[in-house]
Amino acid sequence: MTSLFSAEEMKFPPVSSLFDFSGKVVLVTGAAVRIGAGIALRFAEAGADVIIHCHSNLQPAEEIKKRIVDGGCKAVLMQADLTQPPEVEKLFDVTVREFGRLDILINNAGVYPDKPLLEMQASDWQHVLDVNLTSVFLCTKTAAQQMIRQGEGGAIVNISSIEAQNPASGHAHYCAAKAGLDQFSRTAALEFGRYGIRVNVVSPGLIWSEGLEERWPAGVQHFMKAAPLQRLGLPQDIADACLFLASPAARWITGANLVVDGGVLTKQAY
Repeated sequence: MTSLFSAEEMKFPPVSSLFDFSGKVVLVTGAAVRIGAGIALRFAEAGADVIIHCHSNLQPAEEIKKRIVDGGCKAVLMQADLTQPPEVEKLFDVTVREFGRLDILINNAGVYPDKPLLEMQASDWQHVLDVNLTSVFLCTKTAAQQMIRQGEGGAIVNISSIEAQNPASGHAHYCAAKAGLDQFSRTAALEFGRYGIRVNVVSPGLIWSEGLEERWPAGVQHFMKAAPLQRLGLPQDIADACLFLASPAARWITGANLVVDGGVLTKQAY
């Protein structure tokens, strides 16, 4: 009987190499602060060279770049408005010019404004959809085109939110954008699988940042009570989920949504 798999396809990488990203190039959007910074630093720790994208937070992005370079990996910083196609094209042109290739894209850039639906203007709605969803479309398409030219597959991880599955007052635009992102990612996984490009989603819960307890004490306490693991998330928690989904350990995973929320979505609805 003829085997369904070739000998090459039946070989598995050793466990020790699964999270070694040496020689890989990763582009992280919104990498200046919080989750994006944590992702960029974690990939560099795993040996990857990193394109650090930022829109306006130039100084903290420079600090992330310095930490990566000091750690022995290459890093390039690029500012761009990801809602504008020419700036997206330039971002990817710089990536390929500097490193010769792109292996992994992490779509993390986004905004998180708060406004009740009855006070929301069309411009508020459009801005959130442009930054949180349209930018992902533009970056994903451009990254996939480069990965197809390379002919070696690739991995795309889109950062969504548990608010795509669990609505929050004041976030109608954000919830809609993230729900759209989830379905967009599944469709991209469907279309790109033939090229060996995997597309997955990470959906964070509440992630700690400096001063969060002072800015939003009620929200922090509410989340802590709702989370079975009884703590907030950290940027590294999300970064490690991205490492997994971008790694050979997840080689047969695409179109998936990995919820990283301390178990909050396990809470009963009644």
